[in-house]
Amino acid sequence: MARHVLEASCARVPDQTALQIVCADGAESWSYARLMAAVRGCGAGLLARGLVPGDRVLMRLGNEVAFPVLFLGAIAAGLVPVPTSAALTGPEITRMAAVVGPALIVAGDSVALPDPLPCAVVAASEMLGWQDLAPCEWDMGDPDRLAYAVFTSGTSGRAQAVGHAHRAIWARGMMHHGWEGIGVADRVLHAGAFNWTYTLGTGLMDPWTVGAVALIPAAGVEATALPGLLQRFEATVFAAAPGVYRQMLRAGVPPLPKLRHGLSAGEAMPDGLRAEWRAATGCAVHEALGMTEVSTYVSGSPDRPALPGTAGWVQPGRRVAVMGDDGAPVRRGETGVLAVHRGDPGLMLGYLGDAAMTAARYRGDWFVTGDLAVMTAEGAIRYAGRADDLMNAGGFRVSPQEVEAVMATCPGIGDVAVTEVEVRAGVRVIGCFFSGHAEVAALEAHAAAGLARWKQPRFYHRLDALPRSANNKLNRRALAALMPSRPKPEEGKP
Repeated sequence: MARHVLEASCARVPDQTALQIVCADGAESWSYARLMAAVRGCGAGLLARGLVPGDRVLMRLGNEVAFPVLFLGAIAAGLVPVPTSAALTGPEITRMAAVVGPALIVAGDSVALPDPLPCAVVAASEMLGWQDLAPCEWDMGDPDRLAYAVFTSGTSGRAQAVGHAHRAIWARGMMHHGWEGIGVADRVLHAGAFNWTYTLGTGLMDPWTVGAVALIPAAGVEATALPGLLQRFEATVFAAAPGVYRQMLRAGVPPLPKLRHGLSAGEAMPDGLRAEWRAATGCAVHEALGMTEVSTYVSGSPDRPALPGTAGWVQPGRRVAVMGDDGAPVRRGETGVLAVHRGDPGLMLGYLGDAAMTAARYRGDWFVTGDLAVMTAEGAIRYAGRADDLMNAGGFRVSPQEVEAVMATCPGIGDVAVTEVEVRAGVRVIGCFFSGHAEVAALEAHAAAGLARWKQPRFYHRLDALPRSANNKLNRRALAALMPSRPKPEEGKP
């Protein structure tokens, strides 16, 4: 995978800029030759510490150049990098580390670490020093072997480590023309965090595979600053979650003569927001539907825009079905669950350490995504929501059970449930409903101590009792109707 991403571009344009980490003060720039040397030197450094192919490396890094160097360096040496969000709390990363079983942790400054530590920790600054080492050999082998793992929330209520094979990079080639429309002359600015698969793929690996420039905002850059960065660094393609587009429009967007189009993923983009962006910039936004287990597989593109009201088309080379409860495809125009064939190169190998959960996601040879959809007469896919209770907070899927498990330990909260609610047209956030006497300030502090920022509820509402079904199961879908009025998220929160 790492060789596929870097070698062709480095051989063709070694001195061209591959990466710029941008902010108002300027940019940190890396050429393809420098990036290649750092990646292969990193691989050599990891092996020199006694790691062997197949060992797992837990990544505790933010939006810094050490992130892609370690990610690709570990893969180059046959190791398995596991990226995680720098915003995770100590208890969260401790649980994740138990799933991963890392042989090494590489960490940036002031990032929470597992307690107790399961292995040695190397500072990001030390790891970057390995770029001067003699390059490691490419670890070539079976394309179906494990390359990396990424965490996602699932219906089990705990974070699941999704294992992907080296072959996943072939599936990304289907996105270059089926969605992204990027080429060697492009400058692609992605607004997401490095640990998000959307950023890893669309923001880093895909531009480098085709020889383009990847532009990534530095840590701490706010969404309101992005319009200026798009203009200053002459971005030709912009990628973000819908909420980021909304914040940018609110701040005001200057003329962007170099911008060709935008990309959106993570959650459905409202038609009104898409139209507002086009009016402000003159550029279309092409949306993609996907998930960590598959990446994107349905999208519109510059060559084939999505029909109005649809998420787009099945990407060329993909085998996707809209299935009924009986496991057979439904008729066009009928609602079913989206499923991806087992032979898709972008489909995960499975959840690490959880064969039962992996098996539960399949119906025969089909992986069931949990996304409801309708296939139109023309073959376009219309998204119809989730078949389960997973929430979507700013593009990140979050399990309500995971949030509830943390909030339930707050003194005085009583019975607790969380769900996703619409606070205004096109804006949905996580709400926490509880029956106890705890003060909202105490609940907020408790959430901040135990949950990453995007998992924290944005409002709290007390009820005398939570709604339950006849068999005493919590009815989350009834919660939103019990609010006296639409709540307002805290100022500045998405």
